[in-house]
Amino acid sequence: DKAKHLSEMSRKIVTDFGGKVPEEMAQLTTLPGVVRKTANVIRAVWFGKATMAVDTHVYRVSHRMGLVPATADSPRKVEDYLMANIPEADIPNAHHWLLLHGRYICKSAKPLCEQCFFNEHCPKRLKNSKL
Repeated sequence: DKAKHLSEMSRKIVTDFGGKVPEEMAQLTTLPGVVRKTANVIRAVWFGKATMAVDTHVYRVSHRMGLVPATADSPRKVEDYLMANIPEADIPNAHHWLLLHGRYICKSAKPLCEQCFFNEHCPKRLKNSKL
């Protein structure tokens, strides 16, 4: 329940962190309702850190476009692979590019390939592609 988590989170921030949202991953994930993806969003947006929050869009686009290997079969593995292979300065933008591309063009059920800038280079054109 989101309302319950928000209430408990607020209380914990006041009691455990002096009323300030913690910056570190380990502290953020102690907050009720905060998992790694949410902590990465907070670290990126609130604190300006180069982090890669892997949501369903980032996960899908990373695989469809061949940015990660098939062995990156969990959000954490996708995060680790992208973080290791994208220059740190580009990570905040890359996160938004992947997320927005997945939300508006490379949609889950009906990707808009005819509108995609990467259509000519997309791995879906490879022989035996499952895309």
